[in-house]
Amino acid sequence: MNKTETVTSYLRPIDRDGLLEFGNKGCSNPDGYGTNKVHTVCEGQYRTLSYVGDHAPVVVDEPLHLFGQNTAPAPGEIVLSALGGCLAVGITAVATYRNVKLSKLELWIEGDISNTAAWGAGGADREPEQMGFQKIRVKIAVEGDASREELDEIVQHANYFSPVANSMRNPIPMTIGLVD
Repeated sequence: MNKTETVTSYLRPIDRDGLLEFGNKGCSNPDGYGTNKVHTVCEGQYRTLSYVGDHAPVVVDEPLHLFGQNTAPAPGEIVLSALGGCLAVGITAVATYRNVKLSKLELWIEGDISNTAAWGAGGADREPEQMGFQKIRVKIAVEGDASREELDEIVQHANYFSPVANSMRNPIPMTIGLVD
C-alpha cells in the first residue's frame, strides 16, 4: 500500500513576540510616529537615485514615450510597489498575530494615472484631484493554514490598517520649499 504525504512549506516567519511588543508600544502611545527619510539625486533627464539609509539606491526613470531613458520603473510604479510592499507587510503581520502560517503571498497592482497636465509644463489645465492615480486595483493570491474566508478577513484587515494605502486614500499636509 502506497501512502501519499502532503508537505506544506511556509513563508519565512516574522518574530511574533517582537510584533506583539511593537503592538503594545503603539497602544501605549497611539499618537506616536516615526519619520522616513529619502535623499533623491537627479542624474539627468528623468533618471533619479533615491538613497534610503545604507541601502542601494532606488532608481527611478520614465519610459521613452515620456522622454526618459526607460532604465528603471517610473515614479508611479514605485508608488504602487510601495503599496504592494506595505500590504504584504500588513498581511504577514496580521496572519502572524492570528497564528496563521502563510505558504503563498503575491500581489498584482494596477493604477490608472493621469498626467495630462504634463507635470505642469504646458499640458492641460488640471486641478490636483484630477491628476495622479484615479483608480487602483489590487489582486492578492494568499494561501496558508486558514480558510479562504479567514484569509480574506486578514487581507481586508491589513488593507484597513495599511499606512501606505491610507496615505494614498487620505489627504496629507505637505510642504515643499528650497533648501536654506
